[in-house]
Amino acid sequence: MMDLRPVGYVIGLLVAILGATMLLPMLADLIEGRGEWHVFFESAVITLLTGSVLAMSCSNGVGEGLTIRQTFLLTSGVWVALPIFGAIPFLLGETELRFVDAYFEAMSGLTTTGSTVISGLDELPQGLLLWRGVLQWLGGIGIIVVAMVFLPELRVGGMQIFRSEGFETMGKILPRAQEIAGQISLIYVFLTVVCALVYAGFGMSFFDAIVHSMTTIATGGFSNYDSSFARFSGPMEYASAVFMILAALPFVRYVQLANGHTSSLWQDSQIRAFLATIIVLVLVMSVFLTSVFPHHWEQAFRESLFNITSIISGTGYASVDYMGWGSFPIMLFFLIGLIGGCAGSTACSIKVFRYQLLFASIKTQIRRIRSPHGVFMPRYDGRPISRDVLTSVMSFFMFFVLSMGVLSWALALTGLDFITSVSGAATALANVGPGLGDQIGPAGNFGALNDGAKWLLTIGMLVGRLELLAVYAIFTVQFWRG
Repeated sequence: MMDLRPVGYVIGLLVAILGATMLLPMLADLIEGRGEWHVFFESAVITLLTGSVLAMSCSNGVGEGLTIRQTFLLTSGVWVALPIFGAIPFLLGETELRFVDAYFEAMSGLTTTGSTVISGLDELPQGLLLWRGVLQWLGGIGIIVVAMVFLPELRVGGMQIFRSEGFETMGKILPRAQEIAGQISLIYVFLTVVCALVYAGFGMSFFDAIVHSMTTIATGGFSNYDSSFARFSGPMEYASAVFMILAALPFVRYVQLANGHTSSLWQDSQIRAFLATIIVLVLVMSVFLTSVFPHHWEQAFRESLFNITSIISGTGYASVDYMGWGSFPIMLFFLIGLIGGCAGSTACSIKVFRYQLLFASIKTQIRRIRSPHGVFMPRYDGRPISRDVLTSVMSFFMFFVLSMGVLSWALALTGLDFITSVSGAATALANVGPGLGDQIGPAGNFGALNDGAKWLLTIGMLVGRLELLAVYAIFTVQFWRG
């Protein structure tokens, strides 16, 4: 019988921490003076008490670390439990959302997806707007820790290739996670502060700068306005694009850079491939816009840079309704949303390194066909790729495509049209944010969808954020047999 007390203890602690962070939007509401502060006071009391009681009741089962099975349960359990409590302010606050909508919004925030069911953001109390930013900010740093500590240990989706990146956990997952989280947190906070200062310097209000810096560094994409980033068009788009790119790079490289390893950032082939992809896509889109529309070259470049960076990093901001750009840009945005940023960042989707491993495997197979008697080994960053890593990556690709097909089919059964179903499934699993079409595209939101579709998309966000296999594994008979 598996001991669930260590899992319950960690979840309880994280729930209590989430409750403590609710005091920040409470202060924002007190300062604004709209009388909404009691929403977060009540939410904080409920969340803090529940988390504290759970942690104390499970504290007698805490050891030095977690087993692999306990870690699988923990990674999924945290992202199921936290949105329940993160949804409370949306239930009690001015939005008065139903539970399905509140849970969808909280899940979208914590998984840094950025899809929203709320309209009229411009008129909401500052506390709720700040809470949406806090959810994404906490989710962003949580995802980094999961990607750098837990998924490599669980051998999920080829992530085990990063076990030697200076963060070897030696089988004791929890204690090592605390050390890693501490180093990453300082860099995460530093980038957020710098981003906020830059936004403020370009003309954002103090409050907008804080919230948008949180959702930028988390690559989440929640904005304080229904028009998203269109409200800040101009030089602000360049600044945001830079910070979205920085947030989509591996945070372990920043840690190494801070420790004096200055060459580690530039020698990472994943980073070079990611930046090269953005450059090529921006140039192609800029040429297209200046050729088809009466765009000035600077406007074309700026809008291309911002929106392509936003989608490929999974942030999900939109400065224009690119649905009006034509079929070529729409298809391009759909495809680049399935690329994603670098592993070990706040970015989402399939990730660049998996495509690199896939292409390395294809290249090796072609060489074997040409030279049947030769001995060829696929490599990544100059290192041989083991068979179990390649198997894990191929399994991830297969499960991603299969999951996207099944989720699209299920969404269609709820009554959604083809484009909404397919793009909704893709944006949920890839945690991008906006889909395609008039309903869930960059100019719309997910509020008008039926409840069945919202629950399916909520599950899709969870499964996609935890790299699919980490969730699917706990539904196997072998897992519960030990």
